Amino acid sequence: MADDLPTEFDVVILGTGLPESIIAAACTRIGQRVLHIDARNYYGGNWASFTFSGLQTWIENCKQELNTELAAACKGQALDNEEIIPFNKRNQTIQNIEVFCYSSTEDGEAVEEAGALNINSALLTTVTSSDGQENSSIDISKNHTSTEQNDSPEGRSDLEEATNSDQRSADSTLETGTIVEVEPSLTQAIQQDSPKTITYSQIVKEGRRFNVDLVSKFLYSRGLLIELLIKSNVSRYTEFKNVTRILTYHNGKIEQVPCSRADVFASKQLSMVEKRILMKFLMHYIDYELHPEDYQDYENSTFLEFLKSKQLTPTLQHFVLYSIAMVPENAKTIEGLKAMQHFLRCLGRYGNTPFLFPMYGLGEIPQCFCRMCAVFGGVYCLHHSLECLVVDGDSKLCKAVIDHRGKRVDCKYVIVEDSYLPEQICANVSYKQISRAVLITDCSILNTESNQEISVLTFPPADKGQTAVYITELCSSTMTCMKNTYLVHLTCSSTKPTAKEDLEPVVQQLFTLSTENDIEANDRTKPKVLWALYFNMRDSSGVPRQSYAGLPPNVYVCSGPDHCFGNDHAVQQAENLFHELYPSEEFCPPAPNPEDIIYDGECAQQEPSESSIPVDSKAEASAENETVVESYEDSEAQKAE
Repeated sequence: MADDLPTEFDVVILGTGLPESIIAAACTRIGQRVLHIDARNYYGGNWASFTFSGLQTWIENCKQELNTELAAACKGQALDNEEIIPFNKRNQTIQNIEVFCYSSTEDGEAVEEAGALNINSALLTTVTSSDGQENSSIDISKNHTSTEQNDSPEGRSDLEEATNSDQRSADSTLETGTIVEVEPSLTQAIQQDSPKTITYSQIVKEGRRFNVDLVSKFLYSRGLLIELLIKSNVSRYTEFKNVTRILTYHNGKIEQVPCSRADVFASKQLSMVEKRILMKFLMHYIDYELHPEDYQDYENSTFLEFLKSKQLTPTLQHFVLYSIAMVPENAKTIEGLKAMQHFLRCLGRYGNTPFLFPMYGLGEIPQCFCRMCAVFGGVYCLHHSLECLVVDGDSKLCKAVIDHRGKRVDCKYVIVEDSYLPEQICANVSYKQISRAVLITDCSILNTESNQEISVLTFPPADKGQTAVYITELCSSTMTCMKNTYLVHLTCSSTKPTAKEDLEPVVQQLFTLSTENDIEANDRTKPKVLWALYFNMRDSSGVPRQSYAGLPPNVYVCSGPDHCFGNDHAVQQAENLFHELYPSEEFCPPAPNPEDIIYDGECAQQEPSESSIPVDSKAEASAENETVVESYEDSEAQKAE
């Protein structure tokens, strides 16, 4: 494959995480030649999703020690006036991996994942549903401003009306993609079965039903990522589901947080006085900029102190702080007001909560942008590492990169995921850490008539100095776990040496960790954990570029995932880097729909072949050319083997 690569590109990108994939798509969309490489054999980097067997392979790979010596093929490629900066071959972004199995392991060792593909050869896997479940999808080309539960004018939230009325006309012209909705009949019809004991062998056998994300995030319905997916038409490549409920842990029990006006007045957790206070507060501060006199004395105070000054009860303070604004206790007033406003403005666009979740996991999103890049002419090489940068001795600019086979590729710009940077470049960088836990459980943390709920739970910090834990619970209709199980993600900023120390106290409060097989479902008040994974992930989102010493001016760094709940940082980072490269170009302009393409001459009468389509025209046929991407990936898989 190295001999087949062109020797010159405009942009070389190392790493296939979300920001790198967005930049790759944006660059090819304006006609730039892009080479997108990843030493890993899967898309997404630390943003990836894995089947259960793929996750086991990932765990083993993270524990391996790689050869860090510079390849001999790289040493002879530099000219007299050129310097070599080697790339890092050891992934140090994942640490402290611990795995625990609490389900029966009987016959587990002899069972293999049904239909599993070796992750070393499966570059881009599409998992299809085979359990007979129906999956209806939300179309974001349509303007969803009502909730799925309240179709009548009386049931609609006045807050949602006020929030969305000024943006409906704009949304109807912007949105051109596709998103996913759960019908009421579906939640009643899916899974009438009684709870069953799930063994480890069943988890392994049904492993392809799992899509386990390395990061845990949701998409705000008016967040930067959704707007980018709509604008660029990348949304056509994936589907989404509504997050059905927002939960909180208050006074020792899990409660559902009311979002709409109907939910507020139906809530049993709040008194009538509290309901009126909450609605008045939210309606007043949804446009907080119009009332600066209300908060200007508290700009240097915390948001919690501001809430106390407004005579909100402790229960209301808890709901607003942890489940609406979703900010820490030490967040400043303006930060809290902005977060609360963003939450409220996202309500009602596609459902009764402000959040969406992509089918098959968050790892689908980087792959969607990679597909767009490939359709527009980008070249992809997975399981293909770069050895070093070649830097001109006079200008100190990067002139080329050299891969592990000694192939030299000249380029104008290099974009690199921070995990590939060598230690001497990162010597002065201080990284934060994220604590992560992934659980497979047998039932929901808050049972209702439907067992197809997608939930968000904020667990407040137990002590000062600790941070809140964000918990997401995914059901089987999201295509991330097998039937009769739930996939639970826990995330927080690290305050202790390991993720297990940070998160296990929360797990113990919400779940049962017993390995006993004779515990009946009716005897338990908490869900049982069947399998658990803990690990720490590096958070490099707050590292400024000047911290990377000796980096050439035309080499740009993308950070990994941050600890925040949304994806705005990754999207903003990608847009900022793109504008540094091409200040006068539009960021991710919309790709035309296939039905809008007009071919001149013979092309109008017959389907053009791939070789006959110029680069710009090739990009226009995005949907039809999906087979081009898939066949390219298949050939790449064979060559990688």
